[in-house]
Amino acid sequence: QLKLVESGGDLVQPGGSLRLSCAAAGSTLDHYVIGWFRQAPGKEREGVSCITYLNSFTHYEDSVKGRFTISRDNAKNTVYLEMTGLKPDDTAVYYCAAAGGSRALLCDLADESDYDDWGQGTQVTVSV
Repeated sequence: QLKLVESGGDLVQPGGSLRLSCAAAGSTLDHYVIGWFRQAPGKEREGVSCITYLNSFTHYEDSVKGRFTISRDNAKNTVYLEMTGLKPDDTAVYYCAAAGGSRALLCDLADESDYDDWGQGTQVTVSV
C-alpha cells in the first residue's frame, strides 16, 4: 500500500497560481496511474486530472482544462499539479490517489474505486 503525501496548498488570490506535489513516502510512484481529486466544503469529491505512468497520457475535467497542468517527474518520484488562473470555485481540499496500471495508456476519473491509495489532502483556498 502506498503512502501518498500532498503538499503545496495555500491561500491565493483569484487569478493566482499554485503548484501541488504528490509524493510516495518510502516507496515509488512508478507503475501507477496518479489522479488528483478535490472536495469543496459541502460538496462531493470530484476528479480533476490524471496521468499514466507508461506514456504520461493526461486527462482533465472540463472545469480545469486549459488552466491546470498535471505532470510527473519519475526521477524525483513526484507528480505535480500546476494550477493557474485560480478561481474561488477552485477552493477545496486536493487529494492525490494512485491506481495500479503500469501498462495503462489512458486514464480517467469516472470511478474513484479504481484508485486504491489516497493521500491526506492539501488545502487550496482562493480568496481576496
